Amino acid sequence: MDVPTLGHFFYILNGMAKKETNFPPVKVAILIDGGFFIKRFNAQYNKDKRKSGEEVAELLYTMAMKHVGGKNTLYRIFYYDCFPLDKKSHNPVTKKAIDFSKTPEYKFKMELVNALKKKRKVALRMGTLKDNHNWMIRPSSVKGLLSGTIKIEDLKEGDVYLDVKQKGIDMKIGTDIASLALKGFVDTIVLFSGDSDFVPAAKLARREGIDFILDPMGANVEPQLFEHIDGMQNVSPFNTKKAKKE
Repeated sequence: MDVPTLGHFFYILNGMAKKETNFPPVKVAILIDGGFFIKRFNAQYNKDKRKSGEEVAELLYTMAMKHVGGKNTLYRIFYYDCFPLDKKSHNPVTKKAIDFSKTPEYKFKMELVNALKKKRKVALRMGTLKDNHNWMIRPSSVKGLLSGTIKIEDLKEGDVYLDVKQKGIDMKIGTDIASLALKGFVDTIVLFSGDSDFVPAAKLARREGIDFILDPMGANVEPQLFEHIDGMQNVSPFNTKKAKKE
């Protein structure tokens, strides 16, 4: 009987290492908090806001597919948002009538939503907007008022905004994470978000064996969130930067 040599030993170890790194293909679900995505996308790639909703939809899809990778399978892209405000109101500073359905923000959001509807394996999960019928002063203007650098009569049209809140988005995200995990539809969940509202659902998913990845799109993440995810990865819609994984 031949006695294994040191060379045989290293050969076996090398083979084991290759098997460990050769992971099988997985099924990936992408969940995107639309309000967060648009805010971060504009801050990073669309500061002049010249890109149309259709262009942003294409780049969103590109970013999602970068997370899926070449050998893995996309289960579905879930996009969570609300339809834009379409009411009419009056600006309290200028008394000017405003038709929100005619604004650039409305046009952009509807172009984005309609473009995503046509994409392969994209599911829109739409919440509702709660109109509180209140106009608010922007934080930067509030600071000026408190410091005395400006007075109430100095406020301009852009210093105020109509207070509207999204309803149902966080609940839909949490419900979908739980459903995907408990029914075993996917192996990996990638969430585009930046807050801690998803933590309870992420805990459940990880207990069910789901690989849970967070993409904060370059936003600062609270250190305590790292204990509730399996990794953090930022991707770019362009080829100038490689995906950064932590």
